[in-house]
Amino acid sequence: MLNEVKSRLSRIYRGFLSGNKYLIIILFSASAIFAQRTVPNGKELVEKMTAIMTQENSKATMTQTITTSSGKQRTFEFEMFTANEGEKTLMRYLKPSAARGQAFLMLNNADDIWTYFPRTKRIRKLSSSSKNQKVQGSDFSFEDMGSGDSWEKEYNSNNLGSEKYDKTDCWKLESIGIPEQNPSYPKMEVLIRKSDFYPVKIDYFDENNYVEKTLFLDDIKEIEGVPTAMEMTMKNHLKGTETIMQTLTITYDWEPPDNFFSERTLKK
Repeated sequence: MLNEVKSRLSRIYRGFLSGNKYLIIILFSASAIFAQRTVPNGKELVEKMTAIMTQENSKATMTQTITTSSGKQRTFEFEMFTANEGEKTLMRYLKPSAARGQAFLMLNNADDIWTYFPRTKRIRKLSSSSKNQKVQGSDFSFEDMGSGDSWEKEYNSNNLGSEKYDKTDCWKLESIGIPEQNPSYPKMEVLIRKSDFYPVKIDYFDENNYVEKTLFLDDIKEIEGVPTAMEMTMKNHLKGTETIMQTLTITYDWEPPDNFFSERTLKK
């Protein structure tokens, strides 16, 4: 009698497994598909990152401390205005007195650049190649400061997977320059926080596949609902220099007056 009960239970158990094996397979497949969908591809990562980094408008006051290879430091203070998701940028220096009033206007994502020098009271249009030049001798180029669309236009991007950075879960983005688009850097690698798609570290590679510069984005705070790095450090590994930019004040609730981003505003 006992053996017969065991036999029946065994047949029932086998029948349960047989009848539900397709359900198990379906559930496993669904889980795998869901997991794949939660991993953004390179294009999606770039779109999410640039969306959070390029707000419609902004107005900020910042300091810029440049450290030379010999250890000497220079500190500037400037105000910075952006509009149309970074397509327009105006920078005007406030301190020190020697630089006060000097201003830069960048339009079309830094493809067009004008500069104003108060001593000569003249406005000069810079050449198209100037977007790769240093701003005020710092480790930031004009393109670093004012080019909001280069990621999508000039690079093909791939998600290289997960990586931990300072105990933070990140995606690692690799962006390879498209030669026909004349990218400023042959390659960039970015660590992007999974929580909000905000970048925390960017490596800029040269033509020899060596990391030329690294940008560290620190002290990230939520300003008016927008994650914002209050401190950005650019280190040039080839020249041994460093530039730290600290945000003193910033708002995204700002509307530029009519014709604000113009040569006339540079002189004010």
